[in-house]
Amino acid sequence: MNEITPTETRDIILDVTEKLIYKSGIAATGMDLLVKTAGVSRKSVYRYFNNKDELVVAALERRDQRWMHWFKTEVDKAVSPAARLLALFDVLKEWFASEGFRGCAFINTSGETGDSQDPVRQVAKQHKQKLLDYVRELCQDHGAAHPSQLAAQLLILIDGAITVALVMGDHSAADNAQCMARKLLDL
Repeated sequence: MNEITPTETRDIILDVTEKLIYKSGIAATGMDLLVKTAGVSRKSVYRYFNNKDELVVAALERRDQRWMHWFKTEVDKAVSPAARLLALFDVLKEWFASEGFRGCAFINTSGETGDSQDPVRQVAKQHKQKLLDYVRELCQDHGAAHPSQLAAQLLILIDGAITVALVMGDHSAADNAQCMARKLLDL
């Protein structure tokens, strides 16, 4: 029988943490549930993470890297700068229809924190900044006169579509946001 390596144990803990907080939130994800679901000891969790907050931050940072890679890869398949800007919303619509869609993990977890300096809120802010930076790059590639302003407007459409898709169960929120993006882009 193969023994699980420390790296694999840490990855299991992070994977389970991410899934639990995405499904039910930070407050509903207690250490007992995490330990039971991950099939590891409490001691193993604390070997890698000093506390639950540190664990949640690490899980969200991993999600940020994976989600941003996925999102950029899918959007970048579009053939022109204008098509990539519109593809932002096509990719979102695909995500909305995926099994287990629960909205934006960063908006959801940020909403559970009260302090703007909370480490979870800071990870959420960093994620949104990366998304904004990426959209700004797309706007620059498109030749927008004011790429920063346009990117900020598109980010509002992106996050608005995510929220409407979750709260209303309306996957067409991506189509509606894309329609507004076309107007912003004069397409």
